[in-house]
Amino acid sequence: MTSRRDFIKISAMGAGVLAMSSGTYGAIKLISSPENASKLRVDLKRTPTYCEVCFWKCAGWVYKTSEGKIWKIIGNDEDQHSNGRFCPRGTGGVGMYYDEDRLKTPLIRVKERGKQVFREASWDEAFEYIAAKMKDISSKYGPESMALFTHGSGSAYYTNLTKAYGSSNIAEPSYAQCRGPRDEAFMATFGEEVYSPEITDIRDTKCLVLIGSHIGENMHNGQIQEMSDAIDKGVTIITVDPRFSTAAGKSKFWLPIKPSTDIALLLAWINEIIFNDYYDKKYVEKYCSGFDKLKEHVKDFTPEWAYGITTIKPDLIRKTAKEMADASPSVIVHPGRHVTWYGDDTQRVRAVAILNALLGSWGRRGGFYRPAKFAVPSAKIPKYPEPKKTWTDAFPGKYPIASSPVSNALIAASIPENKPGILIKGWIVNGTNLISSIPNRPDTIKAIQNLDLIVAIDTMPMEITGWADVVLPECTYLERYDALRISPYRKPAIALRMPAAEAKNSTRSGYNIARGLAVNLGLEAYVPFEKQEELLDWQLKQIGSSLEEMQRVGVKTSEREADDLYFAENEDVVFSTDSGKIELFSKAFEDAGFDPLPKYVAHEEPAEGFYRLIYGRAPMHTFGRTLNNPNLTDLMKENSVWVNPKVSKEWGLKAGQYIWLKNQDGVVSDFPIKVRITERIRWDSIYMVHGFGHGQKQLERCFGKGASDTQLITKVLIDPIMGGTGMRGNFVTFVTEKTEKEVAS
Repeated sequence: MTSRRDFIKISAMGAGVLAMSSGTYGAIKLISSPENASKLRVDLKRTPTYCEVCFWKCAGWVYKTSEGKIWKIIGNDEDQHSNGRFCPRGTGGVGMYYDEDRLKTPLIRVKERGKQVFREASWDEAFEYIAAKMKDISSKYGPESMALFTHGSGSAYYTNLTKAYGSSNIAEPSYAQCRGPRDEAFMATFGEEVYSPEITDIRDTKCLVLIGSHIGENMHNGQIQEMSDAIDKGVTIITVDPRFSTAAGKSKFWLPIKPSTDIALLLAWINEIIFNDYYDKKYVEKYCSGFDKLKEHVKDFTPEWAYGITTIKPDLIRKTAKEMADASPSVIVHPGRHVTWYGDDTQRVRAVAILNALLGSWGRRGGFYRPAKFAVPSAKIPKYPEPKKTWTDAFPGKYPIASSPVSNALIAASIPENKPGILIKGWIVNGTNLISSIPNRPDTIKAIQNLDLIVAIDTMPMEITGWADVVLPECTYLERYDALRISPYRKPAIALRMPAAEAKNSTRSGYNIARGLAVNLGLEAYVPFEKQEELLDWQLKQIGSSLEEMQRVGVKTSEREADDLYFAENEDVVFSTDSGKIELFSKAFEDAGFDPLPKYVAHEEPAEGFYRLIYGRAPMHTFGRTLNNPNLTDLMKENSVWVNPKVSKEWGLKAGQYIWLKNQDGVVSDFPIKVRITERIRWDSIYMVHGFGHGQKQLERCFGKGASDTQLITKVLIDPIMGGTGMRGNFVTFVTEKTEKEVAS
């Protein structure tokens, strides 16, 4: 296994390129602490922030020159998320501020949707336009006919506004398109989710199992640092992936599984651990229910049975099961982040949760720790009006286990032909590019065309802004105050984000946008503080701090009230499940009409000449949000398609050749993609990094660069339990020359 230094090399390389390619300040030296910064530049001033480039939200410092120019962003040493170090994306965040392609002023559409013709407007005019439309929708259809799609730090403001208006139809696409199956699977098993950042005790684990979790490429800062430390301590890493990922290169075992067969492998592991008495008997007896039913359920799911499905040899299944058992309870079968794959995803992650329970890792050192969080009061506001209908009324009985509104269900409820029980007539879309994040793009566009109003709030002219009636330009996270970051972690902590610079052009913060809309809707009482810094100071004073203190320190960490990071020996624990125990057999699933224990069901195979489309992440980009960032684009300008040498030989493909991809429904990628020939991908699959292939010409750096995987995902495998959109049931073939028909499509 390679060393920690080798593992984090990609991060250092990325930051180094950023330093050398800074178009604003020329070549600069890397700095890793405030002390180094002050030695390098005596005129620097700093302000605290937390990063908005990805959900990890690392706290850091923004350094500015005496002229007020943003010069560098580094980590805050007090922060548990970053430990004083930022990843390439975080250090490159300054590029968002200086990007000339940013949205600059409010825009109002002047031609029909689909034609990007707008006129500039003042903020007052934009607010008045939106408020008039929302009032009209409320009077005609009811306030519940407005829906909010939101992502990021501004979610709290627009959620508050939408609830005050009278609608609870508020969806975070990350639920149905990313993490939802994981949340519901762990809730059903342990009565608790795994949060964000995940409560995985990677720094002290002895065995880390990554089943479709690309740590090292998704660049979740804290996890990567902990994994690097674990590598130094000799951790065993087991990576299950049809692709030889970065993590696979650091692993003792790589299991190149046949795609869509993960549940079979998990069941075989459970079989091995139970029938070889590898499981933590004392833990299972004290904390778990349903063990006997689970044992009976998996008795025939042997490694030999799984071999015929997964192509993983029985001996390898047995060896890896023993490695987990030997490390127990300091073992983590990682729950993953993006887990919407094949439509049976909640059951697959249930198997992951069950495996962790058998190994005794929940609540144990090196497994999953108990999180702690600051309790910060909210502003005193009137009671929200009670909605007459909610998203569950759109299609009664669908997705009974879903604990959050499902974005694709709200989109479906915006199409009259679907005969929804509640017809959605207006959208507010904040910080999420639905055109690229929601699979089956034609349905999203069809829904948009049936709306009376669509408002897009973003920093960049993404594809969704081109379909909006009103575009509201948000300033970047470097130009605004935001809600306090109060994430659950090992110790309770709060972090402050404050403006490092004046907002460019005619952009505003999310708080100011939400308040402006509230005032025009007559809902000002729900946003009682005129300025967000007044609210922040009030909140902080309630917990014995102040805005002035947080502006100085950036992060405030407290000790836990009790020494309860892990379960104490023989501690009596009541879990938030129906039985009060860890539920290996889920009565809740059974009552809802679903299998109480995970089952393997075979999935569709690719037709002759087609290959399963697998997509993933790159360490220098966050989905499609960063592809126009001038610093990060320098690190990766386009994606490539990974093709096994056997396949490339059959097709006569050459390394570096540009081709198009065509899926099983005849959809051809708008833009070509470069071929990468590599043994690191199975012969029955191809791989590409998600988020490329932008069709928005206003994004000058990333327009037309690479191919869009979202465009090719037209077959969506819906998880019946919670509505997640399985996106790995699509297959592609190669087009070396586009016909006129394919160009037109």
